[in-house]
Amino acid sequence: MNQQTLIKEYSFEGRGLHTGKYAHLTLKPAPAGYGIRFVRTDLGVEIPAIASKVTRTDRSTTISEGEVSVITIEHLMSAMTGLGVDNACIEIDNDEVPILDGSAERYVRAIAPDGLQEQDAERVYLEFAEPFEIRDEKTGSWVRVVPSDKMSFEVTVDFNSKVLGVQSARWSENADYVGQIAPCRTFVFFHELEFLAARGLVKGGDVDNAIVIVEHPASREQIDNMCKLFGQPHLAVTPQGYLSNIKLHFPNECGRHKLLDLIGDMRLMGGFPKAAISAYKPGHTINSLASRAALNKIKIK
Repeated sequence: MNQQTLIKEYSFEGRGLHTGKYAHLTLKPAPAGYGIRFVRTDLGVEIPAIASKVTRTDRSTTISEGEVSVITIEHLMSAMTGLGVDNACIEIDNDEVPILDGSAERYVRAIAPDGLQEQDAERVYLEFAEPFEIRDEKTGSWVRVVPSDKMSFEVTVDFNSKVLGVQSARWSENADYVGQIAPCRTFVFFHELEFLAARGLVKGGDVDNAIVIVEHPASREQIDNMCKLFGQPHLAVTPQGYLSNIKLHFPNECGRHKLLDLIGDMRLMGGFPKAAISAYKPGHTINSLASRAALNKIKIK
């Protein structure tokens, strides 16, 4: 299979989930062998989307070059992987990728109808000589990479949540990413919101770009006060335990979103792996540690 890039430019804009800063984002075709690179047009700095550039992983993935960063890249990186884009230049004029609706859907719905441009260079798949695993003994989380003939991803998510239960999701190369994975939105537990806001995060969050799970009983006053932060008071809690503005796209949408994140974070190993990648209780920190470890385990041809 040959490498692929975008057929034309695509532009998006909006607020970042954590910084609240407004950014304009343009996806551009790039030559064979370019990979995925972010360019801060406001500062003239280019940052390759590679695990060695990851500098922060609390609630999103950040890459940096010196003092210049791009925050929350995982949804866009996931979209590039799900669509099969090898090479793209991503221009952005502020710190954080717009959160849009909290998923990867707007990217893929714009790009997929046009198809991709095949390039005059063969895709170089990342191959591994043996399986390896990254584990966090404290949380019980792990990410496992096993050599395979094709790329696949599988997650099991367990937050010890009565609302979510244990959720699993899987996606493999050539399966339907656009319809089955890309629409799955980010989520947050209601009881986390005050803590996250106190840490300077979710400044751009609102009830239209995240699923809010109400795990513990909350008073009407607590719900109203927190919803006011996101510009939409007076929401109720559904019998299923979600704020009433949301209708789930899939019963396991939260599990599928964790899969979406894993796909994006593991793309930071620098390309498309010939591997079966599985994860238990994944998050950006362990995902990024696994993609960084993969850089040292790729077979040299």
